[in-house]
Amino acid sequence: MNRIYAIFGVAIGNMIFLLPCIAHAQILLSDPRGSGPIISAVQWLQGTLLGTLATVVAVIAVACVGLLMLSGRINWRHGAVVILGCFILFGAASIVAGIRSTAGVIG
Repeated sequence: MNRIYAIFGVAIGNMIFLLPCIAHAQILLSDPRGSGPIISAVQWLQGTLLGTLATVVAVIAVACVGLLMLSGRINWRHGAVVILGCFILFGAASIVAGIRSTAGVIG
């Protein structure tokens, strides 16, 4: 059992040592040449999926799950998972920005 703890400790130590190197590499590396159309296509897809379409689907999902929870046909835990998923979907940009600012990544 002590050997597992030692291996786990070494792995955590290596990760802590390498994290600043990984973050520095992300700052230095830029988008590859010719990736402009791909990035703009992905941004368009993100705008489409997080815009009106995602809002409508989330409202319908929360309404349906709420009715199922009130009628006792679905477990409360499953309803909470749907609502948590909506928070994560719409808060993804803020979550990533917070993680990047905590890591010290600019951009």
